[in-house]
Amino acid sequence: MNLFKSEETVVVLDFETTGMDPEQGDRVIEVGAILLRGEAIADRFQSLINPGFLVTREIESITGITNAMLGKAPSATEVMENFAKFIGSYPLVAHNASFDQKFLVSELAHIGKRRLLNFGCTLLIARRIYPEALNYKLETLIRHKNLSVSGQFHRALADAEMAASLWLKEIDDLKADYGFEEISFDLLKDLGKISKDRVPDYLQKMAKELRHHQIDTTGNLFG
Repeated sequence: MNLFKSEETVVVLDFETTGMDPEQGDRVIEVGAILLRGEAIADRFQSLINPGFLVTREIESITGITNAMLGKAPSATEVMENFAKFIGSYPLVAHNASFDQKFLVSELAHIGKRRLLNFGCTLLIARRIYPEALNYKLETLIRHKNLSVSGQFHRALADAEMAASLWLKEIDDLKADYGFEEISFDLLKDLGKISKDRVPDYLQKMAKELRHHQIDTTGNLFG
């Protein structure tokens, strides 16, 4: 079952950081990412990053990433140069994407790079299609949808893998609930911006338009 157009590929990413705000000097200490082609994982990226200063005990406790581990890790410059090549110009996905986006912008700026900010957000989509969820933390949604737990929460690669699993589940549920044959990244990205009360009408309209387009295309090809 193809969930994306054959030419579409996305990178699902996650950062673990020293705090909440790069404008206050917080830095990334681990990056994890999954390259998705349709439903298939085509590649992975993971690395610890030495931020150049000690992290707090709170961060060590939350992530399990210790200062001893970070002392042996490569520099942000080295890791982000490689990560920039990994993500290329692909569309990006994250859980609570606004958080990861601001750190991506900051870390790329440290190495003199910029890129198009083309993010889809599994959290925003979940808020619109899973109103019954207790909350919208990644762990809660993974368990709510009975998805596999991949490794330890608050480690970047594990969180990226679980966000990728949630992304695919959201697509699958939208297909089942609204009759989509195919769902593009752009539709999912836009869904995260639609007000919650408009979501059912929006999705019904989009599914109908896509089905109509497919019928027209078939008619044009074989009529």
